[in-house]
Amino acid sequence: MDLPAVGLGTMGIDDPEPVATALDVGYRHLDTARIYGNEAVVGDGLTAALVGGDDSADEALDREDVTVATKLWIDDLAVDEVAPAARESADHLGVDALDLLYVHRPRGDYDPETTLPALDRLVDEGLVRNVGVSNFELADLDRAVDALGRPPAAHQTELHPLFHRPELLEHARDHGYPVVAYSPLAGGRVREVDPVVEVAAAHGTTPEAVAIAWATAKDPVVAIPKASSEAHLRANLAAADLELTDEEIAAVDAVDREEELFPE
Repeated sequence: MDLPAVGLGTMGIDDPEPVATALDVGYRHLDTARIYGNEAVVGDGLTAALVGGDDSADEALDREDVTVATKLWIDDLAVDEVAPAARESADHLGVDALDLLYVHRPRGDYDPETTLPALDRLVDEGLVRNVGVSNFELADLDRAVDALGRPPAAHQTELHPLFHRPELLEHARDHGYPVVAYSPLAGGRVREVDPVVEVAAAHGTTPEAVAIAWATAKDPVVAIPKASSEAHLRANLAAADLELTDEEIAAVDAVDREEELFPE
């Protein structure tokens, strides 16, 4: 998939306004999940942006301009649960088709030989446009490629200066799909990482901007930070334009801590 460098992660967002604001200021990728319990909120924000939009915009926002992604939780992954769950998500989001539907985790009722073909049938039906995976290990990714007969459309995984998996990026490069980095700000902990703070000071910017720029500098990574205020939404979107030197990227790479926020 051709995803923008920065999208909006919506876990914890319970008001449509930040979603609508994000779209008004230029976001074109919205990410949610059934387990977040806010698909309807995201859908309301999308509808508000499509109907109202920014009066200063040259053109009205078109639904086809926005990638709407959600994820099936571990109890939605049995072969007879996939389609009803996906249809319910589309209804909650107020869309005719889900642009990207992920397997949230390869756990619970997940079986690559039955779950992934069931998702593929929804592509054939037009309810889903792309099938992705999330929180997969290398072995899970290889099994998914075998079951689909092609790489996933995207792999979403936790990625930030305190936790990153270079081998997952290598797999994505080898197979030609994007990696969607969630929690790129490490829940705010990037403000405590000395190399990140030092690079931010050198550029006269924030540690959050450096964390996003560091992530999106890694081919083929795009990031989905969460933000609610317009100021933070704009700052996160602009962070992808911050150019770090190879030395600065290496300095952040060399952080010797691993702090996974969302382990199994």
